[in-house]
Amino acid sequence: MTEPLFDIPAPPLVPIEGDARGYPVRRIFCVGRNYAAHAAEMGNEVDREAPFYFTKSAHALCLSGATIAYPAGTENCHHEMEFMVALGAEAYQVSEAEAMNAVWGYGCGIDLTRRDLQGAAKEKRRPWDLGKDFENAAIMGALTPKARFGEIGAQALRLSVDGRVAQDARLSEMVWSVPEIIAHLSRFYHLAPGDLIYTGTPAGVGPVVPGNRLKGEIDGLPPVEVTIGAGA
Repeated sequence: MTEPLFDIPAPPLVPIEGDARGYPVRRIFCVGRNYAAHAAEMGNEVDREAPFYFTKSAHALCLSGATIAYPAGTENCHHEMEFMVALGAEAYQVSEAEAMNAVWGYGCGIDLTRRDLQGAAKEKRRPWDLGKDFENAAIMGALTPKARFGEIGAQALRLSVDGRVAQDARLSEMVWSVPEIIAHLSRFYHLAPGDLIYTGTPAGVGPVVPGNRLKGEIDGLPPVEVTIGAGA
């Protein structure tokens, strides 16, 4: 049997509220422009034909409560507060009616974005990887099981920077619902336990600077918090 050349890191674990176990992260999918007001503030229109996605690697995981270095290679890093969906079952080419059977639970997440690098990539019609997929770019709070959270409805979503509310919306404002997202994404991927979906950010995104303390909250879920430190 072929042996690995070097040790393979264990998958990162996200804490689960009230459970000693952790949720192992396999992949991270992110939905773009899923709130109309955010699309407008970025000078874009919502594509109502189908959702679109970008991805983050598991190495981008950062757990709530951390102090992280200001990301390297950027002078304009933005916060984006999001509702996270954690899958606990396989889903491939499922219908919207079947999609929620794959959901294990939910959490609060912050998508950090190197906006200047993302913008430069957009101008040249290149992928967004440098702007989106980097260390500590996927900040996650503890997860809550689906049954404990209840139905997704008009729960408030907000993000505060140093105590000042910057983002404030409702989950009901999402352009694409969670069942629609899962059903659509499952046309292209064999979704499985360990897959996380960041469902998009509302209006109010903005830059962070060293010293900022971010706190993201969604009704019924543990908050996500992070402090931005000095540059790496």
